[in-house]
Amino acid sequence: MSFSDGPARARHLLVVDDDDRIRELLKEYLTRAGFRVTGAAGGASARRLLATLDFDLAVFDVMMPGEDGFSLTKWLREQRGTPGRTPVLMLTARSEPGDRIEGLKLGADDYLGKPFEPEELLLRIEAILRRASDRPQAGGALSLGRCAFEPDRGELTCAGEAVRLTEAEVALLRQLARTPHEPVDRLELARGSVDPSGRAVDVQVTRLRRKIENDPKAPRYLQTVRGVGYRLAPD
Repeated sequence: MSFSDGPARARHLLVVDDDDRIRELLKEYLTRAGFRVTGAAGGASARRLLATLDFDLAVFDVMMPGEDGFSLTKWLREQRGTPGRTPVLMLTARSEPGDRIEGLKLGADDYLGKPFEPEELLLRIEAILRRASDRPQAGGALSLGRCAFEPDRGELTCAGEAVRLTEAEVALLRQLARTPHEPVDRLELARGSVDPSGRAVDVQVTRLRRKIENDPKAPRYLQTVRGVGYRLAPD
């Protein structure tokens, strides 16, 4: 497994799993891959770490006593600033599609079922970090009615107030912003996501419309192009 040189090797990961054996195995494997890794045995300790340290990505087990991974993800997405945008990869033995969709709705960036191959875990982590660090050339803010999106900063504001976005949502908006008013294939948008079929993209679009559109059911700015995918139509 080969990771890009430089920044990726200094990335700081948080691994949250109540199973001591699994947590330590993940820490050892990811450390050998070149990451800094901090472990937490549950939601309470994870919250304390996330409140005091900066992480480039968090790996949450879903099935934990007390606070589960879904609840922890929901809490994290409610935090202001950089902590609230920390990418999340969820690990779980629950592989039903409904669980994956629930995790995405709460703001997870990817979802990996147990058991899994360690190399697949590394590939998914690398893909998330690559999307998070994607920086297009600065081209100014795009006007979306009462909202504005700045691709270079990955920032969305509505009525002058900052709107919290997940890294997956930022990556999706950036892809669409590269070719405004032009349709982008749904499967192209889904490439490297949790669900290459495009369902993850559909969930993210629904979430973004709630944040951007005056009427999410009749979108003006984040449009569906039937039979193709989606189009961003700034003013």
